[in-house]
Amino acid sequence: MYKKTALVSAILAAMMAQVSSAQEEQVEEIVVQGIRESLSKALDIKRENIQIVDSIVAEDIGKFPDNNVVEALQRVTGVQTTGRGAGQVTGVSIRGLTDVHTTVNGRDVFTGSGRSVALQDIPASLLSNVMVYKTRSADQVERGIAGSIDIKTHRPFNFDGEKIVIAGRGIYSDQPDEIDPNVSALFSNRWELSSGGEFGALVNVSYAETHYRDDTMTAGAVFPYFSANPHLGYAPYQMIPNSYNNVPVWQAGLETGLPNAAGSTLNVGGADYDYLLMRDAVFGTSYTGLRERPAATVSLQWAPNDELEITAEGFYTGYRNESQNAMWFSNTLEHQNGNIAIPTVYEGTNVVKEHQGRDNGGFQSGDYSTGKTDSYLYALGAKWTPTDNVTVNSEIVYQDSKYTTDFFAMRFERVAYGLDVDYNDRDGVPSVVFWDNPATTGLDESDMAAVGNWKASGMWDNGGGNQGDSTSITTDVEWKLEGDFIQSIKVGGRYEERNAQDFTRGQESWATGGKTVSELMDALVDAGAAGDGSGLIFTVNDYFDGRANIFDSFITADGSYLLANADAVRSVYGLEKESTTKVFDVTETSSALYATTKFNVTDDLTGEFGVRYVNYEQDMEFWAETGTNTNIYNNDTGNGKADKLLPSLVLNWNITGELVGRFAYTETLRMPNFGDLNPLQYFQDPLTSVPYGTGSGGNPDLKPTESTNYDLSLEWYFAPGSSLYGAVFKREIDGLVIGGKKTINRTGNDGVTRDYVLTTGVNAADGELSGLEVGLVYFPDNLPEVLDGLGVQASFTLLDSEQKTPEYGLAGEITKYVDSKMTGVSDSSYSLVLAYDKDAYEARLSYVWREKFYTGNEAAIFANPIQFWSRPEQSLDLQFSYDVTDNLVVTFDATNLLDDVYQSYYGEGNQNLYNFGNAIYSKTFAVGARYSF
Repeated sequence: MYKKTALVSAILAAMMAQVSSAQEEQVEEIVVQGIRESLSKALDIKRENIQIVDSIVAEDIGKFPDNNVVEALQRVTGVQTTGRGAGQVTGVSIRGLTDVHTTVNGRDVFTGSGRSVALQDIPASLLSNVMVYKTRSADQVERGIAGSIDIKTHRPFNFDGEKIVIAGRGIYSDQPDEIDPNVSALFSNRWELSSGGEFGALVNVSYAETHYRDDTMTAGAVFPYFSANPHLGYAPYQMIPNSYNNVPVWQAGLETGLPNAAGSTLNVGGADYDYLLMRDAVFGTSYTGLRERPAATVSLQWAPNDELEITAEGFYTGYRNESQNAMWFSNTLEHQNGNIAIPTVYEGTNVVKEHQGRDNGGFQSGDYSTGKTDSYLYALGAKWTPTDNVTVNSEIVYQDSKYTTDFFAMRFERVAYGLDVDYNDRDGVPSVVFWDNPATTGLDESDMAAVGNWKASGMWDNGGGNQGDSTSITTDVEWKLEGDFIQSIKVGGRYEERNAQDFTRGQESWATGGKTVSELMDALVDAGAAGDGSGLIFTVNDYFDGRANIFDSFITADGSYLLANADAVRSVYGLEKESTTKVFDVTETSSALYATTKFNVTDDLTGEFGVRYVNYEQDMEFWAETGTNTNIYNNDTGNGKADKLLPSLVLNWNITGELVGRFAYTETLRMPNFGDLNPLQYFQDPLTSVPYGTGSGGNPDLKPTESTNYDLSLEWYFAPGSSLYGAVFKREIDGLVIGGKKTINRTGNDGVTRDYVLTTGVNAADGELSGLEVGLVYFPDNLPEVLDGLGVQASFTLLDSEQKTPEYGLAGEITKYVDSKMTGVSDSSYSLVLAYDKDAYEARLSYVWREKFYTGNEAAIFANPIQFWSRPEQSLDLQFSYDVTDNLVVTFDATNLLDDVYQSYYGEGNQNLYNFGNAIYSKTFAVGARYSF
């Protein structure tokens, strides 16, 4: 106890000593490096910027301790990340909002026909620093109501002379049991020219491979079923229809679902009947694949004199992916006759937890996809300072990005003899045990990996992609006036012409002629497929890592075999190869005019006022596929237009030499995604015994989502390289795009006339987000020798969100509004990094946690609460490096050390009653080396 007290006292004494030293302005020069230096530079950027920003600075060239930008951002105050699947973290939000605007070196960038770049495509080895803007100046692009992320790459004039860095890592992932390479190289130099001036050139290249495997288990959606005493004409435990004799019985897709208290009733034919809420299925996947990411930057800089600097740059990111999604699916009861026994409900409810079933239909699906992206950006810009008080910046940027994909899938099917199912066996993880049929000999019907248990079923052959290109010109002029009040004035403009296209193909066939899987293998060989047909079988072993009461292995079709033998597969199923069809072509022109002025009220109270006018105009053209399951609800051409005047005001108050306060008022907007404007409607026949089909489509009448933003921050720089800072903020958001719904009765591809629930985007919700964030960076200098070099980086974010979400009737009318959380917002989250930086050693142990959060809505055809929620998420990562020499560094790092099961459920507060998905991802361990000279 005495030792712990002494340790705490020593830390506090060190902190107070630093504060006292800073207050007396007796600042000792501290030479820092590595982790500590990068955090110190990030604080300098935060303090000197007029906006409210946070940043990450590379510890050295090629030494971001993460694989991509998203992973690096999870330690930034106010930033939340999610989506760890497929061997990477992909989702990022700023203060709970996912609409993040992305730039590279201040340039607007995108992937394919999207409005933002896939941040996970950008390797960390190319980065110099990353800026997270939580407020925006009028001279910055207005999009992104969450904020803006600007990625800075290296340039030759950033270095004093020649610089060469070569780095490599080997990364082991435990689920796929593979070691993958991650390599990068940087070459840079600058030269004095004989004619005067200076020239610099830099090339930075990167290549990474990732093998991945994610296993999932899911308890299906909920329907109401009669109890053991049904309405006349119905079987015990048969599904209750939505309507009886054209009189509605129950409505699907409600925010809270159907009542789940014990004894709840539904009126069928004029009488009240008890009902049970029961899942109709359980299913799971094993998702495996290989992803490659090449990337490169080239930067040329020429300064012919002190007044002019010209920069020409190219930026390339690539993506290659091949993946197999092996899926098993089993109905746990039959909608028409129930066919279950011994249902057990959760105490005090009518929700079934477990039961037995007989004659359960099921399928295994092997879904194989390939994806390829190539994105190029070219920029030519100039900075001219004709006088000490005038600076002119101008730049032209062209970019092109294209994504293509192919998809092949095939199902095997069977009717199982029987099963035992528990929808929540292990804290949200379901279990299912299939029975062997004692009447059969020579074949174990409970064996999910036995080829003889399966028949051939449907096949899907799809593909397509999207592409986008743009040309933009930006020019502005800044005058430094240095008057008593106005310090500078900047005026400028930006013009962009953007094109986005989407194209697709798709066909399916169920023409198997009742073949068994073995007979299908022979038929494929006869049609010209390679080998003896055994390549059709893909086997999953060690399923779900032994964490569930479930079978260990199962089989599906091998999608790579299907794609490699596509002509033979099509021939057996009576199909021919399809060509792609363009779905939409959108041309958007946008222009902006802006003016900002920086001013001084006093020496300690400064600010910036700005105004930005933006105008968007869109010409849209759409095409409909031929076939039963598509139709256009609007004309095949359309136009869109939006304009807005966006003011901004930022005030900075240097309260003391160490204390800085800031206030910001800004307005931002989010333009609709191009794909969301497409009026083409797609309908999907039921893939299981669910009696409803689904449909989706876009809406060419979508308007921009607008946000009014208020920010107030306080930053205390109590010691060199250390700071405690916090902010309160509020976002008032109008016109959120959500899924509007209505029911359409139509005839599907299978010839059956049924109801389809169509979902399409509408500007039908408003929201408000407010919160508090606190951050700390602290490296004490006067710790005992045994603790010298320790530091901490910590952040905490508290959010409160509210969204008015409409509920829809069968005809698509809004019946009422429900208060709900905003999508992707955790009420609280925090990160804690324990860092060590001394002599040749550096280490970082990073822990990140976020509270439960709402992720979106289920299809509106079920009786469970419609909202999806994720349970709290956490991660623990480790990085370590050792400087062998001044030029050689060796590294070790590990990710996802806690190895949690990531889980979701239906409806806030229902994580056990309505558990849904469970996923396990890989832990990784990597060793590497970096040599610079």
